[in-house]
This record gives sequence, C-alpha cells and structure tokens, in this order.
Amino acid sequence: MLNSVTLVGRLTRDPELRHTNNDRPVCELRLAVDGRGEEPACFIDVVTFDAGAQACSNHLVKGRMIGVTGRLILDEWTTDSGDKRSRHRVIGQVKFLPDGSRPTPSEQAAEVPEPAVA
Repeated sequence: MLNSVTLVGRLTRDPELRHTNNDRPVCELRLAVDGRGEEPACFIDVVTFDAGAQACSNHLVKGRMIGVTGRLILDEWTTDSGDKRSRHRVIGQVKFLPDGSRPTPSEQAAEVPEPAVA
C-alpha cells in the first residue's frame, strides 16, 4: 500500500517548535492549500522532525509558501468530556519555496532533510 502526499500552500501561522521527552525537535505547521476554481481552501496540519523542524522554526513565518512531501496519518483521541475526536496530519519533509509568483534562476528552494520515522 502506498501512502504519499505532496502539497503546496501557504502557512496560516508561524511554526510551533517543541521538543519530545528525548529532546527531539518537532515542528508543527498549518498549511492552506488553494482549492480548484470555486472550491474553498483546504487546511492541513503538518509535522516535521529533527533538523527539518529546527530549520522550519528558524526560517519560516506565517504567509510563507512551502511544499510538503510525506505520509498521511490519522490521530484519534477522546476528550476529557468523553467526546471522540480525530484529525488527519501529514508527517514529512518541508521544502522552502520562493515567495514570488515566478522564481528567477538565482532563487533556489532550500530542502530540509527527510524526517526519521518515530
């Protein structure tokens, strides 16, 4: 079975960096992906780890265009009040994209290393 997702969109907020109990950097992002024609934008949560997480935290801000390649996961949990919740997220690699509509040859996208699977 293949589980691969590739998205391009803009960040809806600044990246949020945290560390696991083992001091592993984790960065959470929220991406707005434009819909086709009259379709509304789709909002996707993205998670990246290690050097990629640090780079995203240091260099990305709300509104920045990025590309994401990774795998789709489903998180499920129960709230304190007993309600069941779920959400889809993409765990993957972030590619920094030029913000202009047409990149010049001198503009190069900076790639962040592929995260290790936990």
